[in-house]
Amino acid sequence: MGGQKFGILLCADDSEYVKKLYGGYYGVFVRMLKEEGESWDLFRVSRGDFPADDQIADYDGFVISGSCSDAYADDLWICNLLILLDKLRAMNKKLLGICFGHQILGRAIGGKVGRARGGWDIGITQVQLYPSKIFTSLNMPTSLSILKFHRDEVLTLPPEAEVLAWSERTGVEMFRYGDHIMGIQGHPEYTKAILLNLIHRLSKCQFIEESIGEEGKTRMEKSEPDMDIWWKMCTSFLKGRL
Repeated sequence: MGGQKFGILLCADDSEYVKKLYGGYYGVFVRMLKEEGESWDLFRVSRGDFPADDQIADYDGFVISGSCSDAYADDLWICNLLILLDKLRAMNKKLLGICFGHQILGRAIGGKVGRARGGWDIGITQVQLYPSKIFTSLNMPTSLSILKFHRDEVLTLPPEAEVLAWSERTGVEMFRYGDHIMGIQGHPEYTKAILLNLIHRLSKCQFIEESIGEEGKTRMEKSEPDMDIWWKMCTSFLKGRL
């Protein structure tokens, strides 16, 4: 469908690596999601750049990115993001949350987010899909591989939410709320190279222990992420084709 308008709510600063290769995380998401005739705008919400109230009605949907921040924190920008998500939810705008975005959407609808019970999950994870009507039109397999980098998770969701996928480490890998909200814990937008660069940078500054980073690299060597299927699912959801 041409002519639709979307916004990316960026919750992290761009790394030099993604700036150089993709023009920032905006470019990474646009590469995954943009189709001909659409317009995509960027809002750096973690820096306080939010769409104005009189702007949001013009958008068909928003994507909420990953972040190094905790989705259960009460930083000013996170509180303001929750206020915005409440408004967008009331307007039935399509909302797709990735990693931190998945977690903040879980919080916004009344779920609980916290430190992951299994600790860091870095590398490639095999995600198991529950039977759901959302997958029927896409001919989905029963499991998919996805790139991961997180130590928080959605712990509980309200009963109206549908859990769409799980893994050995994470009970809520993916969920849907109504027809307009979907969260994915992994990173369908990442390439292996983006994740390797992230591991290198965050090991170097000791945000993660070197041994955890090395384990993540090893897990990445064993398989490939199902990028094409994830991309198709994300675009179909956002454009109302599911």
